[in-house]
Amino acid sequence: MKTVAATDAIKVALPHGRHYYVHFAALGSLPRLMQERGLRRGQCLVITDKQVANRYLSGLLQSLAEGGWQPHAIVVTAGETSKDLAVLQHIYDEALAWGIDRQTPVVALGGGVVGDLAGFAAATLLRGLPLVQAPTTLIAQVDSAIGGKTGVNHAAGKNLIGAFYQPVLTCADISALDTLTDLDWASGLAEVVKHALIADRAFASFLDESWPAILDRDPELIQAVVPRAASIKAGIVAEDERERGKRAILNFGHTFGHAIERVAGYGTFTHGEAVALGMRAALKLSHLIHGDFAFAPALDLVRRIPVRASLASFPVCRLMDAMRSDKKALAGRQRLIVLRDVGQAYVTGEATPADVRSAWDWARA
Repeated sequence: MKTVAATDAIKVALPHGRHYYVHFAALGSLPRLMQERGLRRGQCLVITDKQVANRYLSGLLQSLAEGGWQPHAIVVTAGETSKDLAVLQHIYDEALAWGIDRQTPVVALGGGVVGDLAGFAAATLLRGLPLVQAPTTLIAQVDSAIGGKTGVNHAAGKNLIGAFYQPVLTCADISALDTLTDLDWASGLAEVVKHALIADRAFASFLDESWPAILDRDPELIQAVVPRAASIKAGIVAEDERERGKRAILNFGHTFGHAIERVAGYGTFTHGEAVALGMRAALKLSHLIHGDFAFAPALDLVRRIPVRASLASFPVCRLMDAMRSDKKALAGRQRLIVLRDVGQAYVTGEATPADVRSAWDWARA
């Protein structure tokens, strides 16, 4: 497997010469990285959740203060319920009362929820503040902290209010993954597996061969797996920043997964669990469209991702209805991601409702 050393930085190249780096470095190095990126020392807004704050906030605030910054922390409740307009309003109120200006960086310290929430706050406060992603979960380090998707949820669906807003840098401290629960680790592995299935057959084979050790968090393997998965995301974003084409393949399993989250209620499943279940349905749909796709090995890998419950209790009609409100629909047609083969994903608007229903029925069994 081609690897990216954890000491290396991954460049996320964007149109018009723009770029930023994903650094695999200790959180304590963040002040130096921010200075090297040209951010002005002074006020610095740190947004995190209560769970992450208990482990990392005081140390980061001390590092920022020692580096010449005046940090101010806003701490929200941990979990998907914080991706909410009321929580966003609280951040606006506190940030504006503190007296930010357009050069005040926003540091998103935490997992995907914090990254999405803080990122959208940065995108919209004073028409845009510098955003620094400091992901502390696997799902954020390999996926959500890379690529500039930000937003909050709406009653009509997940992530329906948001913006593309790229960070000026991402600092992923791999050692932070040691503190994750087994559930959070497994949830992050869903995104790792997804990246392999859509874009890298060799990586998928590596995951299959190494799975027990990866699930047990073998340190050497983690140092290889995390940067490799992140590099896949960075490469796809570089080709299609605003999801007008290829980037949509990163949603493999997500349209199904978002429907699961909505029907079950946000927080019933972790995002990774929902994606893992969604990928089962997406693999079945791929097989229905491409009868020669031998999907059993891919399915076996996806089924190795621990999930606490099944879909058997969720009516197909409700899951189908939830899919229809997904933001990835285009001109009224549902766009879904399927595989021709492992490593060969593409977007289709041609899946029939009967095929989608069959995929749901099969995944619920």
